[in-house]
Amino acid sequence: MSQAASNGLAGHRKDPSSSPAQLAGAVVNAEVLPRAQRRRFSADYKRRILHEADQCRQPGQIGALLRREGLYSSHLSCWRQQRERGELGTLQRGKKAADPAVKEVARLQRENTRLQGRLKQAETIIAVQKKLCDLLGLPSADPLPVDSK
Repeated sequence: MSQAASNGLAGHRKDPSSSPAQLAGAVVNAEVLPRAQRRRFSADYKRRILHEADQCRQPGQIGALLRREGLYSSHLSCWRQQRERGELGTLQRGKKAADPAVKEVARLQRENTRLQGRLKQAETIIAVQKKLCDLLGLPSADPLPVDSK
């Protein structure tokens, strides 16, 4: 094996006679490749591949199946686990859609926290006003009578 091949440069030979000036005039392919898309597999496809993999009895048949389909062994492992849990084809990536009831509870909890803060602030203001009235010798307002039924 040549040094270029061992360095992962197979197929790329550097001509020792070419100088940097000669290389500067070379046309460089500066095309930007499009971003790769995540592959998505349907539940039917997963089931078909798992069925074919389960039918493989000879050594090397699963490897041939994976090469033919362009898959990795980790795909089979993950799909088998999903099949055992009964989740094959049901899992979706990304942010999970929240239950409307859960969203409402969270909103009410935030509102409750906000209102408790405002209540504490109002109680503090009232306490300061009472102390100020006592210091200045002003008559304080009588508390409102509470209806007792």
